[in-house]
Amino acid sequence: MARGRVTRLTACDVRFPTSLGAHGSDAMHTDPDYSTAYVTLETDAEDGLKGYGITFTLGKGTEVVVCAVNALAPHVLNKDLGDIVGDFRGFYRQLTSDSQLRWKHSSCLEAQTSFSCILLPNQIGPEKGVVHLATAAILNAVWDLWAKQEGKPLWKLLVDMDPRTLSSCIDFRYISDVLTEEEACEILQKNQAGKKEREAQMLTQGYPAYTTSCAWLGYSDDRLKQLCTEALKGGWTRFKVKVGADMQDDVRRCGLIRDMIGPEKTLMMDANQRWDVPEAVEWMARLAEFKPLWIEEPTSPDDILGHAAISRALAPLGIGVATGEQCHNRVIFKQLLQARALQFLQIDSCRLGSVNENLSVLLMAKKFGIPVCPHAGGVGLCELVQHLIIFDFISVSASLENRLP
Repeated sequence: MARGRVTRLTACDVRFPTSLGAHGSDAMHTDPDYSTAYVTLETDAEDGLKGYGITFTLGKGTEVVVCAVNALAPHVLNKDLGDIVGDFRGFYRQLTSDSQLRWKHSSCLEAQTSFSCILLPNQIGPEKGVVHLATAAILNAVWDLWAKQEGKPLWKLLVDMDPRTLSSCIDFRYISDVLTEEEACEILQKNQAGKKEREAQMLTQGYPAYTTSCAWLGYSDDRLKQLCTEALKGGWTRFKVKVGADMQDDVRRCGLIRDMIGPEKTLMMDANQRWDVPEAVEWMARLAEFKPLWIEEPTSPDDILGHAAISRALAPLGIGVATGEQCHNRVIFKQLLQARALQFLQIDSCRLGSVNENLSVLLMAKKFGIPVCPHAGGVGLCELVQHLIIFDFISVSASLENRLP
Protein backbone atom coordinates (compact mmCIF):
# COMPACT_ATOMS: atom_id res chain seq x y z
CA MET A 1 0.00 0.00 0.00
CA ALA A 2 1.34 3.44 -0.96
CA ARG A 3 2.50 5.38 2.04
CA GLY A 4 4.40 8.46 3.15
CA ARG A 5 4.18 12.20 2.69
CA VAL A 6 6.31 13.64 -0.11
CA THR A 7 8.93 15.72 1.68
CA ARG A 8 11.38 16.47 -1.10
CA LEU A 9 11.49 16.73 -4.89
CA THR A 10 14.76 17.36 -6.70
CA ALA A 11 15.38 17.73 -10.42
CA CYS A 12 18.79 17.41 -12.07
CA ASP A 13 20.04 18.22 -15.56
CA VAL A 14 22.06 15.20 -16.76
CA ARG A 15 23.76 15.20 -20.17
CA PHE A 16 25.96 12.82 -22.15
CA PRO A 17 28.18 14.06 -25.04
CA THR A 18 26.84 11.55 -27.57
CA SER A 19 27.29 14.04 -30.42
CA LEU A 20 31.05 13.50 -30.25
CA GLY A 21 30.60 10.05 -31.79
CA ALA A 22 27.52 10.82 -33.89
CA HIS A 23 25.57 8.43 -31.67
CA GLY A 24 21.85 9.07 -32.03
CA SER A 25 22.28 11.18 -35.17
CA ASP A 26 19.52 11.33 -37.77
CA ALA A 27 18.32 13.48 -40.65
CA MET A 28 16.92 16.20 -38.38
CA HIS A 29 19.02 15.85 -35.24
CA THR A 30 22.61 15.82 -36.44
CA ASP A 31 24.38 16.49 -33.15
CA PRO A 32 22.27 15.18 -30.24
CA ASP A 33 23.67 15.07 -26.72
CA TYR A 34 21.41 12.50 -25.08
CA SER A 35 20.17 14.01 -21.83
CA THR A 36 17.53 13.78 -19.17
CA ALA A 37 15.73 15.84 -16.59
CA TYR A 38 16.10 13.47 -13.62
CA VAL A 39 13.56 13.71 -10.80
CA THR A 40 13.88 12.20 -7.32
CA LEU A 41 10.99 11.96 -4.87
CA GLU A 42 11.49 11.35 -1.16
CA THR A 43 8.89 10.75 1.54
CA ASP A 44 8.80 10.49 5.32
CA ALA A 45 7.94 6.79 5.14
CA GLU A 46 10.14 4.61 7.35
CA ASP A 47 11.19 2.39 4.44
CA GLY A 48 13.41 5.19 3.08
CA LEU A 49 12.53 4.32 -0.52
CA LYS A 50 12.86 6.96 -3.23
CA GLY A 51 11.08 7.37 -6.53
CA TYR A 52 13.07 8.17 -9.65
CA GLY A 53 11.64 9.57 -12.87
CA ILE A 54 13.06 10.99 -16.07
CA THR A 55 12.12 12.68 -19.27
CA PHE A 56 14.34 12.49 -22.34
CA THR A 57 15.93 15.49 -24.06
CA LEU A 58 18.75 16.14 -26.54
CA GLY A 59 20.99 18.54 -24.62
CA LYS A 60 20.20 22.24 -24.80
CA GLY A 61 16.82 22.89 -23.24
CA THR A 62 17.12 20.29 -20.50
CA GLU A 63 17.49 23.17 -18.05
CA VAL A 64 14.10 24.44 -19.22
CA VAL A 65 12.45 21.12 -18.39
CA VAL A 66 14.11 21.12 -14.97
CA CYS A 67 12.72 24.60 -14.49
CA ALA A 68 9.23 23.36 -15.34
CA VAL A 69 9.58 20.44 -12.91
CA ASN A 70 10.36 22.91 -10.14
CA ALA A 71 7.33 25.00 -11.15
CA LEU A 72 5.10 21.91 -10.76
CA ALA A 73 6.69 20.81 -7.48
CA PRO A 74 4.09 22.55 -5.23
CA HIS A 75 1.47 20.17 -6.61
CA VAL A 76 3.49 17.23 -5.23
CA LEU A 77 5.24 18.39 -2.08
CA ASN A 78 3.55 17.60 1.23
CA LYS A 79 1.05 15.35 -0.51
CA ASP A 80 0.46 11.84 0.85
CA LEU A 81 1.47 9.19 -1.67
CA GLY A 82 -1.58 7.14 -0.75
CA ASP A 83 -3.83 10.08 -1.55
CA ILE A 84 -2.05 10.64 -4.87
CA VAL A 85 -2.45 7.09 -6.16
CA GLY A 86 -5.87 6.75 -4.54
CA ASP A 87 -7.12 9.45 -6.92
CA PHE A 88 -4.53 9.16 -9.67
CA ARG A 89 -6.84 10.57 -12.32
CA GLY A 90 -7.45 13.62 -10.19
CA PHE A 91 -3.75 14.07 -9.49
CA TYR A 92 -2.91 13.73 -13.19
CA ARG A 93 -5.48 16.36 -14.03
CA GLN A 94 -4.17 18.63 -11.27
CA LEU A 95 -0.67 18.54 -12.78
CA THR A 96 -1.90 19.09 -16.34
CA SER A 97 -4.53 21.71 -15.50
CA ASP A 98 -2.57 24.33 -13.57
CA SER A 99 -4.38 27.34 -14.95
CA GLN A 100 -1.23 29.43 -15.32
CA LEU A 101 1.26 26.79 -16.48
CA ARG A 102 -1.07 25.29 -19.08
CA TRP A 103 -1.53 28.64 -20.84
CA LYS A 104 0.25 28.65 -24.18
CA HIS A 105 1.63 32.19 -24.25
CA SER A 106 5.08 33.18 -23.04
CA SER A 107 5.88 32.81 -19.38
CA CYS A 108 8.85 33.18 -17.12
CA LEU A 109 9.87 30.55 -14.59
CA GLU A 110 12.59 30.73 -11.96
CA ALA A 111 15.49 28.48 -12.91
CA GLN A 112 18.59 27.23 -11.15
CA THR A 113 20.90 28.62 -13.83
CA SER A 114 23.08 31.64 -14.33
CA PHE A 115 19.95 33.49 -15.49
CA SER A 116 17.29 34.76 -13.15
CA CYS A 117 14.57 33.35 -15.39
CA ILE A 118 14.00 31.46 -18.62
CA LEU A 119 11.49 32.54 -21.25
CA LEU A 120 9.35 29.67 -22.55
CA PRO A 121 7.65 31.08 -25.66
CA ASN A 122 4.56 29.22 -26.89
CA GLN A 123 5.64 25.91 -25.36
CA ILE A 124 4.09 25.90 -21.90
CA GLY A 125 1.07 23.75 -22.72
CA PRO A 126 -1.68 22.65 -22.53
CA GLU A 127 -0.67 18.99 -22.21
CA LYS A 128 2.22 19.45 -24.58
CA GLY A 129 5.70 20.92 -24.70
CA VAL A 130 7.93 21.65 -21.75
CA VAL A 131 5.36 21.30 -18.98
CA HIS A 132 4.12 17.96 -20.28
CA LEU A 133 7.69 16.63 -20.36
CA ALA A 134 8.08 17.80 -16.78
CA THR A 135 4.77 16.19 -15.86
CA ALA A 136 6.03 12.90 -17.29
CA ALA A 137 9.20 13.03 -15.21
CA ILE A 138 7.29 13.68 -11.99
CA LEU A 139 4.67 11.01 -12.66
CA ASN A 140 7.35 8.50 -13.67
CA ALA A 141 8.89 9.07 -10.23
CA VAL A 142 5.53 8.59 -8.51
CA TRP A 143 4.91 5.30 -10.31
CA ASP A 144 8.45 4.14 -9.53
CA LEU A 145 8.01 4.85 -5.82
CA TRP A 146 4.59 3.18 -5.69
CA ALA A 147 5.92 0.03 -7.40
CA LYS A 148 8.89 -0.11 -5.03
CA GLN A 149 6.64 0.19 -2.00
CA GLU A 150 4.55 -2.67 -3.36
CA GLY A 151 7.71 -4.72 -3.91
CA LYS A 152 6.99 -5.22 -7.62
CA PRO A 153 8.42 -4.10 -10.94
CA LEU A 154 6.13 -1.54 -12.57
CA TRP A 155 4.76 -3.96 -15.18
CA LYS A 156 3.74 -6.37 -12.44
CA LEU A 157 2.07 -3.59 -10.45
CA LEU A 158 -0.02 -2.78 -13.52
CA VAL A 159 -0.75 -6.40 -14.42
CA ASP A 160 -2.00 -7.15 -10.90
CA MET A 161 -4.44 -4.22 -10.82
CA ASP A 162 -8.09 -4.97 -11.42
CA PRO A 163 -9.64 -3.34 -14.51
CA ARG A 164 -11.58 -0.73 -12.55
CA THR A 165 -8.51 0.44 -10.61
CA LEU A 166 -6.43 0.65 -13.78
CA SER A 167 -9.09 2.64 -15.58
CA SER A 168 -9.32 5.04 -12.64
CA CYS A 169 -5.72 6.12 -13.36
CA ILE A 170 -6.67 7.43 -16.82
CA ASP A 171 -8.00 10.87 -17.71
CA PHE A 172 -10.62 10.20 -20.41
CA ARG A 173 -11.19 13.88 -21.06
CA TYR A 174 -10.96 14.63 -24.81
CA ILE A 175 -10.98 10.94 -25.84
CA SER A 176 -14.38 9.72 -24.60
CA ASP A 177 -15.74 9.93 -28.16
CA VAL A 178 -13.36 7.08 -28.97
CA LEU A 179 -12.78 5.31 -25.65
CA THR A 180 -14.99 5.49 -22.57
CA GLU A 181 -14.07 4.26 -19.12
CA GLU A 182 -16.55 1.43 -19.47
CA GLU A 183 -14.99 0.34 -22.75
CA ALA A 184 -11.54 0.41 -21.15
CA CYS A 185 -12.75 -1.80 -18.33
CA GLU A 186 -14.34 -4.20 -20.82
CA ILE A 187 -11.08 -4.54 -22.77
CA LEU A 188 -9.11 -5.19 -19.61
CA GLN A 189 -11.72 -7.58 -18.23
CA LYS A 190 -11.85 -9.59 -21.45
CA ASN A 191 -8.09 -10.11 -21.33
CA GLN A 192 -8.11 -11.47 -17.80
CA ALA A 193 -8.31 -14.88 -19.47
CA GLY A 194 -4.83 -16.15 -20.29
CA LYS A 195 -2.98 -13.53 -18.23
CA LYS A 196 -1.04 -16.06 -16.18
CA GLU A 197 0.13 -17.86 -19.30
CA ARG A 198 1.20 -14.64 -21.01
CA GLU A 199 3.02 -13.49 -17.89
CA ALA A 200 4.89 -16.80 -17.77
CA GLN A 201 5.77 -16.37 -21.44
CA MET A 202 7.28 -12.94 -20.80
CA LEU A 203 9.29 -14.24 -17.84
CA THR A 204 10.77 -17.10 -19.85
CA GLN A 205 11.05 -15.63 -23.38
CA GLY A 206 11.04 -11.85 -23.00
CA TYR A 207 9.65 -9.39 -25.52
CA PRO A 208 10.93 -9.14 -29.14
CA ALA A 209 12.99 -6.05 -29.99
CA TYR A 210 14.92 -4.37 -32.79
CA THR A 211 18.17 -2.42 -32.90
CA THR A 212 19.00 1.01 -34.32
CA SER A 213 22.48 1.12 -32.82
CA CYS A 214 24.32 0.07 -35.97
CA ALA A 215 22.78 2.55 -38.40
CA TRP A 216 22.80 6.09 -37.03
CA LEU A 217 22.98 8.55 -39.89
CA GLY A 218 26.35 10.01 -38.88
CA TYR A 219 28.15 6.65 -38.93
CA SER A 220 30.62 5.83 -41.68
CA ASP A 221 30.03 2.78 -43.86
CA ASP A 222 32.87 0.96 -42.10
CA ARG A 223 31.36 1.71 -38.70
CA LEU A 224 27.96 0.61 -39.94
CA LYS A 225 29.34 -2.69 -41.26
CA GLN A 226 31.23 -3.36 -38.04
CA LEU A 227 28.21 -2.77 -35.81
CA CYS A 228 25.85 -4.65 -38.10
CA THR A 229 28.18 -7.66 -38.07
CA GLU A 230 28.33 -7.55 -34.28
CA ALA A 231 24.53 -7.27 -34.04
CA LEU A 232 24.06 -10.30 -36.31
CA LYS A 233 26.48 -12.30 -34.19
CA GLY A 234 24.52 -11.20 -31.12
CA GLY A 235 21.33 -12.69 -32.55
CA TRP A 236 19.51 -9.54 -33.71
CA THR A 237 16.99 -10.15 -36.50
CA ARG A 238 15.33 -6.73 -36.77
CA PHE A 239 17.23 -3.61 -37.84
CA LYS A 240 16.32 0.06 -38.24
CA VAL A 241 18.25 2.50 -40.42
CA LYS A 242 18.09 6.28 -40.37
CA VAL A 243 17.24 7.90 -43.70
CA GLY A 244 16.13 11.21 -45.16
CA ALA A 245 19.13 13.49 -45.64
CA ASP A 246 20.34 12.41 -49.08
CA MET A 247 18.64 10.03 -51.51
CA GLN A 248 21.75 8.46 -53.01
CA ASP A 249 23.31 8.07 -49.59
CA ASP A 250 20.15 6.34 -48.37
CA VAL A 251 20.12 3.98 -51.35
CA ARG A 252 23.73 3.02 -50.70
CA ARG A 253 23.35 2.55 -46.94
CA CYS A 254 20.04 0.67 -47.13
CA GLY A 255 21.47 -1.58 -49.81
CA LEU A 256 24.51 -2.24 -47.69
CA ILE A 257 22.43 -3.19 -44.65
CA ARG A 258 19.97 -5.31 -46.63
CA ASP A 259 22.86 -7.20 -48.22
CA MET A 260 24.38 -7.84 -44.80
CA ILE A 261 21.23 -8.98 -43.01
CA GLY A 262 19.75 -10.89 -45.93
CA PRO A 263 16.18 -10.98 -47.29
CA GLU A 264 14.59 -12.81 -44.36
CA LYS A 265 15.42 -10.37 -41.58
CA THR A 266 13.29 -7.31 -40.87
CA LEU A 267 14.37 -3.82 -41.93
CA MET A 268 12.71 -0.57 -40.84
CA MET A 269 13.49 3.02 -41.86
CA ASP A 270 13.22 6.28 -39.90
CA ALA A 271 13.19 9.78 -41.45
CA ASN A 272 12.70 11.69 -38.18
CA GLN A 273 10.20 14.19 -39.64
CA ARG A 274 12.48 15.24 -42.52
CA TRP A 275 10.11 15.28 -45.49
CA ASP A 276 7.06 17.05 -46.87
CA VAL A 277 4.22 14.69 -47.73
CA PRO A 278 4.88 14.37 -51.52
CA GLU A 279 8.59 14.08 -50.85
CA ALA A 280 8.02 11.24 -48.39
CA VAL A 281 6.00 9.28 -50.93
CA GLU A 282 8.57 9.82 -53.69
CA TRP A 283 11.53 9.01 -51.44
CA MET A 284 10.02 5.80 -50.10
CA ALA A 285 9.01 4.64 -53.57
CA ARG A 286 12.72 4.73 -54.38
CA LEU A 287 13.66 2.85 -51.19
CA ALA A 288 10.88 0.27 -51.53
CA GLU A 289 13.27 -2.16 -53.24
CA PHE A 290 14.88 -2.79 -49.85
CA LYS A 291 11.58 -4.11 -48.44
CA PRO A 292 11.18 -1.97 -45.31
CA LEU A 293 8.44 -2.96 -42.88
CA TRP A 294 7.78 0.69 -42.12
CA ILE A 295 8.87 4.27 -42.57
CA GLU A 296 8.95 6.05 -39.23
CA GLU A 297 8.10 9.73 -38.78
CA PRO A 298 8.05 10.52 -42.51
CA THR A 299 6.76 14.07 -41.96
CA SER A 300 5.77 16.55 -39.25
CA PRO A 301 4.45 14.73 -36.16
CA ASP A 302 1.55 17.21 -36.05
CA ASP A 303 0.39 16.46 -39.61
CA ILE A 304 -2.28 13.82 -39.06
CA LEU A 305 -3.80 14.08 -42.52
CA GLY A 306 -0.33 14.10 -44.06
CA HIS A 307 0.46 10.81 -42.35
CA ALA A 308 -2.85 9.43 -43.63
CA ALA A 309 -1.98 10.45 -47.20
CA ILE A 310 1.44 8.84 -46.94
CA SER A 311 -0.10 5.67 -45.50
CA ARG A 312 -2.51 5.38 -48.42
CA ALA A 313 0.23 6.00 -50.97
CA LEU A 314 2.67 3.48 -49.53
CA ALA A 315 0.15 0.70 -48.85
CA PRO A 316 0.46 -0.77 -52.38
CA LEU A 317 4.25 -0.98 -51.81
CA GLY A 318 3.76 -2.98 -48.64
CA ILE A 319 5.28 -0.24 -46.48
CA GLY A 320 3.58 0.82 -43.27
CA VAL A 321 3.81 4.15 -41.45
CA ALA A 322 5.03 4.27 -37.85
CA THR A 323 4.85 7.37 -35.68
CA GLY A 324 4.24 8.60 -32.15
CA GLU A 325 7.50 9.41 -30.40
CA GLN A 326 6.84 13.14 -30.85
CA CYS A 327 3.06 13.04 -30.36
CA HIS A 328 2.09 15.59 -27.75
CA ASN A 329 -0.69 13.71 -26.03
CA ARG A 330 -3.51 11.15 -26.24
CA VAL A 331 -5.60 13.50 -28.40
CA ILE A 332 -3.10 13.39 -31.27
CA PHE A 333 -3.00 9.61 -31.03
CA LYS A 334 -6.80 9.52 -31.05
CA GLN A 335 -6.87 11.48 -34.29
CA LEU A 336 -4.08 9.43 -35.91
CA LEU A 337 -6.11 6.31 -35.19
CA GLN A 338 -9.38 7.86 -36.37
CA ALA A 339 -7.72 8.95 -39.63
CA ARG A 340 -6.07 5.54 -40.10
CA ALA A 341 -2.86 7.45 -40.52
CA LEU A 342 -0.50 4.84 -39.09
CA GLN A 343 0.02 1.09 -39.13
CA PHE A 344 2.41 1.00 -36.17
CA LEU A 345 1.85 3.14 -33.07
CA GLN A 346 4.88 4.33 -31.13
CA ILE A 347 4.22 5.46 -27.57
CA ASP A 348 6.94 7.24 -25.63
CA SER A 349 7.37 6.91 -21.85
CA CYS A 350 8.42 10.55 -21.44
CA ARG A 351 6.71 12.50 -24.21
CA LEU A 352 3.24 11.53 -23.00
CA GLY A 353 2.08 12.09 -19.43
CA SER A 354 3.82 9.00 -18.01
CA VAL A 355 2.04 5.70 -17.41
CA ASN A 356 -1.36 7.33 -16.95
CA GLU A 357 -1.61 8.76 -20.45
CA ASN A 358 0.17 5.83 -22.07
CA LEU A 359 -2.49 3.51 -20.64
CA SER A 360 -5.16 5.40 -22.58
CA VAL A 361 -3.19 5.14 -25.82
CA LEU A 362 -2.55 1.41 -25.39
CA LEU A 363 -6.28 0.86 -24.93
CA MET A 364 -7.20 3.01 -27.96
CA ALA A 365 -4.67 1.10 -30.07
CA LYS A 366 -6.28 -2.16 -28.96
CA LYS A 367 -9.72 -0.90 -29.94
CA PHE A 368 -8.50 0.13 -33.40
CA GLY A 369 -6.43 -3.03 -33.90
CA ILE A 370 -3.11 -1.20 -34.38
CA PRO A 371 0.07 -2.81 -33.00
CA VAL A 372 2.10 -0.81 -30.48
CA CYS A 373 5.85 -0.63 -31.07
CA PRO A 374 7.21 1.83 -28.48
CA HIS A 375 9.89 4.42 -29.08
CA ALA A 376 12.86 3.47 -26.95
CA GLY A 377 15.92 5.31 -28.26
CA GLY A 378 17.26 7.59 -25.54
CA VAL A 379 18.46 7.87 -21.97
CA GLY A 380 16.48 5.39 -19.87
CA LEU A 381 13.70 4.95 -22.43
CA CYS A 382 14.34 1.23 -22.98
CA GLU A 383 14.23 0.65 -19.25
CA LEU A 384 10.98 2.59 -18.93
CA VAL A 385 9.09 1.34 -21.96
CA GLN A 386 9.74 -2.35 -21.33
CA HIS A 387 7.29 -2.17 -18.43
CA LEU A 388 4.56 -0.64 -20.59
CA ILE A 389 4.93 -3.06 -23.47
CA ILE A 390 5.08 -6.15 -21.23
CA PHE A 391 1.92 -4.93 -19.53
CA ASP A 392 0.35 -4.32 -22.94
CA PHE A 393 0.99 -7.90 -24.03
CA ILE A 394 -0.22 -9.46 -20.79
CA SER A 395 -3.27 -7.29 -20.10
CA VAL A 396 -4.30 -5.38 -23.24
CA SER A 397 -3.23 -6.63 -26.66
CA ALA A 398 -2.53 -10.31 -25.84
CA SER A 399 -0.56 -10.40 -29.09
CA LEU A 400 3.03 -10.20 -30.35
CA GLU A 401 2.08 -9.91 -34.01
CA ASN A 402 3.92 -7.03 -35.72
CA ARG A 403 5.19 -5.77 -32.37
CA LEU A 404 8.83 -4.90 -31.76
CA PRO A 405 10.00 -2.03 -29.49
